[in-house]
Amino acid sequence: MRGLKDKRVLITGGASGIGAATAARFLEEGAKVCVLDRDAQGCDHIRRDLPGLAEAIIADVTDLMQVEAAFAEAVRLMDGVDVLINNAGISIRHKFLDIAPEEWEKVLSVNLTGVFYVAQTAARHMWENFSAERGSGAILQTASTNGLVGQPFYADYNATKAGVIALTKTMAVELAPKVRVCAVAPGYVLTPMQRAEYSDAMLEEVNRKIPLRRHAEPAEIAALFAYLASDDAAYITGQVITIDGGETAGGLASR
Repeated sequence: MRGLKDKRVLITGGASGIGAATAARFLEEGAKVCVLDRDAQGCDHIRRDLPGLAEAIIADVTDLMQVEAAFAEAVRLMDGVDVLINNAGISIRHKFLDIAPEEWEKVLSVNLTGVFYVAQTAARHMWENFSAERGSGAILQTASTNGLVGQPFYADYNATKAGVIALTKTMAVELAPKVRVCAVAPGYVLTPMQRAEYSDAMLEEVNRKIPLRRHAEPAEIAALFAYLASDDAAYITGQVITIDGGETAGGLASR
């Protein structure tokens, strides 16, 4: 991708899954990368797996003081942040009628409030440090096809991802031309954690309803993040890019 060499990239939820794959891709592109994750053990693992990382910073995105301190550390280590991959998120599988208030609050605090805290902190930094030489900053947020269509058992998660989409579009309008803001909306992604939840029969059953007949690999989501952060995507902002193997393209016809 054009323009990614020496970009300074911060990835939240970066110790595993899509976040870890994205960290690896940006390192391959010659970027400087910090990841932020609340999982100390996961941070230890990714430091070993990706020795080129600037650092894996332990912080909880639901705590604004931790977010601000972690962001300041990333700025210190990389001398700034050009790209934010705002990826941290959780889900709890429940029927709507069974969601407990504390579970609702937990999912919203990570997936929406945490996204807001990190996005606002990064946007302030990018706005104040904008230079024509380095070009616009980029904030890329992980949404989901669950934020576009109704999916059973994840009402709280779905609501947060729809919120991320609306937040992304509003940010893009307000922060242009100094900061580009987009969201990526993956469908089914075969992370190690996701695979552990499936029997072989369950995996095949889900694959049958996806037109491309398989889950995405985390590296494929990472490739889309790399493109959107690159100079090749310099005219793209305010958009939600779906990457789902055709899952949402045909409604009932695709199931």
